[in-house]
Amino acid sequence: MFVQVATDLAERALSVALADAGLVASDVDHVLFTSVTGISAPSIDALLVSRLGLRPDVKRLPSYGLGCVGGAAGLARINDYLVGHPDDVAVLISVELCSLTLQHDDATMANFVATGLFGDGAAAVVVVGDNREATGPAIVDTRSAFYPDTLDVIGFNATGTGFEIVLTAGVAEVIAHHFPQNTADFLADNLLTVPDIDVWFAHPGGPRVLEAFADALDLTTGALELSYASLDRVGNLSSAAVLHVLADGFEQPAGARGLLFAVGPGVSAEFVLLEWPE
Repeated sequence: MFVQVATDLAERALSVALADAGLVASDVDHVLFTSVTGISAPSIDALLVSRLGLRPDVKRLPSYGLGCVGGAAGLARINDYLVGHPDDVAVLISVELCSLTLQHDDATMANFVATGLFGDGAAAVVVVGDNREATGPAIVDTRSAFYPDTLDVIGFNATGTGFEIVLTAGVAEVIAHHFPQNTADFLADNLLTVPDIDVWFAHPGGPRVLEAFADALDLTTGALELSYASLDRVGNLSSAAVLHVLADGFEQPAGARGLLFAVGPGVSAEFVLLEWPE
């Protein structure tokens, strides 16, 4: 079921993203596919080559296991690729079918919370190198963070009945402990502070996660309105979630700065600094 539905959703997401960017499938040089809710060999990105008409020489990189941080990490990694290939077009595709992880005989609180919190969805982002004309924000800088001794906070256990979710209250504690300094250091390296950010694209991991983000960064609840609205509308879409938030706030005034960030299993975090060109 994952292979069938994920391929269909990935095809729709990438087709729309390419059309919005004024490009076609044969323009794509690099594809990064991410998911944590299913596996496939050949990978979903391979199944898209013939479906969409991607070139036979397209570079592909399927990614598994990043979880909720995968959308932010994917943006950072394709930006890394484009730094060395400024004439290229790179795409990020995220598909998450979180409902497939439901454990029907599991009466734990984690299973109930996960079933109510997580949703199914996909997203695709088209990013071009510096030598190509583009619309939308530029990726100014990225930062990765890994937090030791947090391996048991969030993730999956592979069982005979599928993926059994590991979901603890420790995520909010990790955010509270690490995010103030992580964010301040990252922004300072770009000669910025928290008040310099005009729009926040926070991973909508859940109400407690968003509250932890707001508290850690000393933000008002309204500052994360895009994330709350996405969570209310479609739930936590794991790696695709923060990309839906980005899509909802994609139109910003010239000169605006945005910070996109997410956390996932590890626990790990990714930060992406965006700026809308003058």
